[in-house]
Formats: sequence, structure tokens, C-alpha cells
Amino acid sequence: MLLRVSRTRAICYKLRMRFVDQTRIFLKSGPGGNGIVSFRREAYVEFGGPNGGDGGKGGDIIFEAIDGLNTLVDYRYSRHHKAKKGQHGMGSNMTGKGGEDLILKVPVGTQIYDGDQEFMIADLKHVGQRVTIAEGGHGGLGNTHFKSSTNRAPRRCTPGGEGEELWVVLRLKLIADAGLLGLPNAGKSTFLSAVTRATPKIADYPFTTINPQLGVVGYKSHEFVMADIPGLIEGASEGVGLGTRFLGHVERCGVLLHLVDGTQDDVAGAFTTIMGELEQYGGDLINKPMILGLNKCDAMDADEIAEKHAALAEASSMPVMVLSGVAGEGVPDVLGALWGIIKLDQEARRLEDAADTVEKTETSTEPAGWSPI
Repeated sequence: MLLRVSRTRAICYKLRMRFVDQTRIFLKSGPGGNGIVSFRREAYVEFGGPNGGDGGKGGDIIFEAIDGLNTLVDYRYSRHHKAKKGQHGMGSNMTGKGGEDLILKVPVGTQIYDGDQEFMIADLKHVGQRVTIAEGGHGGLGNTHFKSSTNRAPRRCTPGGEGEELWVVLRLKLIADAGLLGLPNAGKSTFLSAVTRATPKIADYPFTTINPQLGVVGYKSHEFVMADIPGLIEGASEGVGLGTRFLGHVERCGVLLHLVDGTQDDVAGAFTTIMGELEQYGGDLINKPMILGLNKCDAMDADEIAEKHAALAEASSMPVMVLSGVAGEGVPDVLGALWGIIKLDQEARRLEDAADTVEKTETSTEPAGWSPI
């Protein structure tokens, strides 16, 4: 019995640790409570009149982006989410209690699409950002609302409104400042482990990395986040290998570091392959700032480095940096180049967020001369 429990716990732990970046879930907000028909019945009150209370509002379904999460695995194995319903009204003009809102916590960078993925409903890019996806039903009206000079004892009330039902698709795009690109075994995981505390799997066979990895890079007195995604191969845009499904995780990056394995024969072909897949994928990745690095220079002599450097520079029409993630050669220069671009990108994002805040504030401000009636 003890062995069975331990095994079950181990399986649950593995499931919780699994990386999931897309899932489809069902949402249902809470229905509103019904209004009721009720009359005062105190002694010595001859014409008590109606006192039926309104029903409470149903609970909303709210998504909140929080720090510390980097997977949607909780929603892969829990597909249906329903908010609480509002309580019915009561006598003495007492309104029923509103249904409790259901707050679903998701990683920063989660995008919410409709069930058919035809349009985006929300994009949660900041910690603490909230969005209401399904509003609870309104509370029904008690018979007190229908009292009039000609109808002193109304026996009419209304039911609560139904909650909203919908399927949504959650897609996670990790928030990172820099992203790593390259063919399998280009040395991306080795580079990430060398400049961060991340511990990606490293081996001498293709597709060692099967899930995106994040690490925090410390450069002088600054820090930034770097993302490593599984390697791309020719035909990835058509689903070959692991495909391009993980490229979404570097769409938000301010700069891309494209590593080319210098020990292979055709470095120009390797560069062309990756750029072709980026162009096929879209998402404006082809136009993002990019730093090109000739990796594994510790395994080459000076003549070979010069030859490969020239071939790669000619094919890319870009400056080429020479480095070795294992030996640490050229790594500080690469980090400095990355930080120079990231710093500008972060400043641009801050200005953009500040402009959005001002625009929302101005939109919510009442026009001059406005006064309530």
C-alpha cells in the first residue's frame, strides 16, 4: 500500500512539472440568484406591503497573471472551471449574497483566445494584470421593485440571469529579454548553462532540449532573462522535427542570439536554414535585432575560425562574433552586445506602457462640464 501511494505521488509530481504551453478549457460564470415574492407579516402592521429581496449576482471568471509560474500544466488536467452562483433574495428586502468570483492564476505571458483561435481575447504581459473573461449573471428582482400606486401587492419577481459559457484556448509565450536560436547541437543549452544558473540537459545528440528553458543572466550590475528553445531544422515550418511551435516563446524577446556550430562543414547553410524557417513562421521574428555567433571556437584552430567566420559573414551580411560557451571565450563580449540592445528595448517598452497608462487615464476621465443628473 505504501509503495502504491509513493508511486502515485511520483507520477503526480512528474505531471505537475511537465511543461505545457497550450491548452483548451471550458468556462462557466455563475448564474444570478432569483428575486422572490414576500410580504411583511409583523403584528399590528395592517398594510405591510411587499418586501421580497433581489437575487445576488453570479460570480465572474477572472484570469490573473502571477509571478513564479512558467507552465499551463494545471489547466491541462483540469479542463472545466465554474464560478459560484448568486444566492436567491430573501424577505425583509434582503438581497442574496453574490457568487464568489473564480480567479484563475496563469503565468505572465499567457494569451487567451476564443475556442476556435480566430481572435485574441486578452494578452497578460504584466504581473498582477487581470481580465474578466466571463461575467456572472445578474440577480433577479424581488416583488418590491414592482410596487406602484395602482399595484400595492405585486406578486411578480424575475429570475436571475444565466452565466456565460465558453471555451477558450490558453497559449503561453514566455517573457524573456533575449532568445537563443540555432540548429540542434549548436551549443545553445551549453551557452545558457554557462551564463545562467539554469540546468538544461546537455548531450551530443540532436533535440536534447525538448522544452523551452529560461535563465537569468547577470552582466556586470544588470540582469536579464534568456530563453532557449528546441533547435530548428529544415522543414520545421512544415512540422519536421519538433516544428516551430516553440518559436512563439521568443516572439516577445528584444534580441535574438543566433548560434552557429563552427565545427560543422557548412556554416553558411546552417544560417540560411534557420533564417528560412523564421521567415516561414512569421511573427516578425525575421526583423528582430539579431546577434550572430560562431560557436565552439575552442574546437577549431585559427585558420579554420577565420575561414568559417568569413563564410558566415558573407552569407549573413552581418557582423559575426566568435565564442565558446564551454571555454567562456568571447562570452562577455556577446553578453555586452545583448545587453546594449536589451537596454534600449526595455526603455522603449517602459515608454510604451507609460503612454498606454496615460491614454487609459484620459479615456476614463469625465469631459469638462460633465455633472451627474
